[in-house]
Amino acid sequence: MAKDKSELSKDERRALKAAKKAEKVTLGDASVNGASKHKSEKKDKKDKKKREALAELALNSANGEAENRNVVSKAKKEDADSDEEGEVAVEDTKPKMIAKPIGALVPFAVPLADEKVAKKVFKSVKKAAAQRTLKRGVKEVVKSLRKSPNSLPSNTTSSDPIGIVILAADISPMDVISHLPVLCEDHNIPYIFVQSRAELGLAGGTKRPTSVVMVSRDIQKKKDAKGKVDGEDEWPETYAGLAKTVLKEGAGVKR
Repeated sequence: MAKDKSELSKDERRALKAAKKAEKVTLGDASVNGASKHKSEKKDKKDKKKREALAELALNSANGEAENRNVVSKAKKEDADSDEEGEVAVEDTKPKMIAKPIGALVPFAVPLADEKVAKKVFKSVKKAAAQRTLKRGVKEVVKSLRKSPNSLPSNTTSSDPIGIVILAADISPMDVISHLPVLCEDHNIPYIFVQSRAELGLAGGTKRPTSVVMVSRDIQKKKDAKGKVDGEDEWPETYAGLAKTVLKEGAGVKR
């Protein structure tokens, strides 16, 4: 039978008190350790999930970068292929003399030279500029047309005209040159349209676009010129070839 506290000695009471205190401390430590262990496990799980999420993010990022690199590489390759194709296209079209029209073509551009005919026309215009037989611009061409003789019946054309008119079909407004075909027909001067006024200007020896030029048959020599002009002997043949080409193109055109 347990002794009453009053019957316990002082030393026994101290020992009993110390034993209870030790028991409380042990229980407290166990509780703290359990809670700490629980928190530690929870933290470990949270850290694990965080590490897994970071690993997955890093993997996705790496895959994304790889995909982006593939896309960029593919785009660069396509650009390189496109550049190569562009270079080939430029080389293929380099011999052609016709430039793209600056604007829309006028509806009355008949006859209109195709690429092959335009190349011959531009070549003749260059030679005409060198021989000083070229009139440039609406004002000069109109002046030359009005001075030209009109010895043939209307709607007829000579096989050896005194001049040939070349008009650009990409003129805006069209009223700038709309009266020239009628004026040419009134004076029996053959005419032809080309697609680009910029190309016509270059062929005529100027960097500015030109709406119309007139190639004259006769060479206009300077008063102070001595001897023959370079290429003078070849000019009649060049002019005859131009006249033949223009007359052929306009043969089927109803006046």
